[in-house]
Order: sequence, then structure tokens, then C-alpha cells
Amino acid sequence: MSTMRDALPRPDDPRPDDLRILVVGAGATGGYFGGRLIEAGRDVTFLVRPGRAAQLAAGGLQIISGHGDLTLQPKLVTADAIDGHYHLILLSVKAYGLEQALLDIAPAVGKDTIILPLLNGLRHIDRLRDTFGEAEVLGGVCVVSATLDGAGRVVQLAGMQELTYGPLSGVIPRGASAVHAALQGAGFTAGLTENIVPAMWQKWIMLSSLGALNCLMRGTVGEIIGVPGGPAFAEQLLSETAGIAAAAGHPLRDAGQPVEVDAIIGDLVRLADRFGAPAPLLRLTMINLSVYRARPARSGH
Repeated sequence: MSTMRDALPRPDDPRPDDLRILVVGAGATGGYFGGRLIEAGRDVTFLVRPGRAAQLAAGGLQIISGHGDLTLQPKLVTADAIDGHYHLILLSVKAYGLEQALLDIAPAVGKDTIILPLLNGLRHIDRLRDTFGEAEVLGGVCVVSATLDGAGRVVQLAGMQELTYGPLSGVIPRGASAVHAALQGAGFTAGLTENIVPAMWQKWIMLSSLGALNCLMRGTVGEIIGVPGGPAFAEQLLSETAGIAAAAGHPLRDAGQPVEVDAIIGDLVRLADRFGAPAPLLRLTMINLSVYRARPARSGH
């Protein structure tokens, strides 16, 4: 079995600057990491929709950050104009955009392509593997707090900026050393690990617990834990989500707008059904968020 040592650069690996990198989406996450990679001299192209392409062509990709502001004129491509395979595809769409993204990136995927998704939850892994069987799909965890402002600029809201990635099977794939090298030296932390799956579960449970807590209590975490009964409710909710993860074989290491209801909350409820784990609060959250998600469509009638 391959080990982390197999991820060290090899004589026949392409140079980091020679890797063709396709960043799918130029929103807050993709725009931030893709922009930093361009700043470091990497060969990055953004796959974007026509509207975002026009916006970026007119004003450039602008990043506002405590780590340094940046304005770039990046290479852009739309789905109908992809001109060949890429070494690395950094998939930074939201869960509700995954199915369209699978269609869009198909011309960019070859048998030696490595796909690194930065989506939350785990459902996307199976979809990527089923769709691109010959390509290598890594697991990934992204930590960044950023948003797009009204002018389409990427605004980093806090200092954290990390990518962690690794093989889902524990076997370091061919090409991973070159990809790992290309992600180094771009101003953010980029780490390769053999234990990416537990890290993905950890983030999923954290997001699910916090999302359910804010949704059900209609307040911030600070407001909730500052009232009588708030801390106990938060602990009960975390225990529920962690219990589902444990039942699925992944115990925690430590105990208006579109929302990713299905990927973050819904998939956990389905796992609870599969493994017989109790999830009353998550079911309530799922109903609450589903009502919220349906509002725009209903208000249009």
C-alpha cells in the first residue's frame, strides 16, 4: 500500500507551475483559493457561468483580505469552451450545484485527472466516483470564511485559510505528489493526509450541529448558550449528530438564500434511518429548513 512518502515529488512529476488547474466556480471559496494560486504563479483557469465571466472580465477577480488585497485578470472558460483535460480540478460549487457541475466538467476530466471537491457532507464523493470512474477523487476539507459582496469581490471575513485533502482509500494516487506540490507556497495552509475521511465527518457534524442549533433557536450560538437551558440543548444536539456518525462507523475524535439542506442535514437524517440512530431534533431541523427553502417558489405564485 502507498504511504505518505509516496506523495514526495518524483523526478518525472511536472513542475507545480506546469500543472493545469481548473477551479470550478469563482465564488467566495473558489475565487479565494484560485486567486491565491494564481498569485503564486500557478496555471489556473476558472470555469464560470457567462454572467460571472462578464463580471470578472470587466473588473477582474478582486480579493479583499487581511492577508493582502489582490486584483487579477484570470483565465476564464465556460462549459461549452473547455479545451482539454486538466491535471487538477478544484470543485468549489455548493451542493445544490453539483449535478450541473458534473455535466460541465466532463470534457475537462481525463484518466490522469485528480478531482478535489471542497463541498460539505459526503454524498458528492459517490456521485463523482460514479460519474468519473477513471479519474481519481480525493476527499477535501476547506476552512475559510469569505463571501462575495455586492460588487462581486471576494471578501475574507476571518484569518483562517486552510485546505486539507487526501485519498479516500488510504492509497496515495498517482499524481498526488505533483498536486500537493502545486498547492504549496500559495499563502494558505495546504496539507495532505491519509485520514481525510474522519476530517470530513468532523466538519459535517460541526456544520450540522451549528446549523440546526441556529435554525431551531433563531439566534446566534452566543445568544443560545447565554440563556438557561441553552448549553444543555446544544450538547443534546451535538450528541445526536455525533451518535449518527458513530453508528455509521465514524465516531468523532472529540466528542431566503439557497441552503444545503440535503447535503448537510438531510443526508444525516437518512443515515439515522439506515443505522437506527435517533434523530428527532435533526428531523425537526430538516422540516424547518425545507419550509424556508420552499418560500421563494411559493411567494412567486
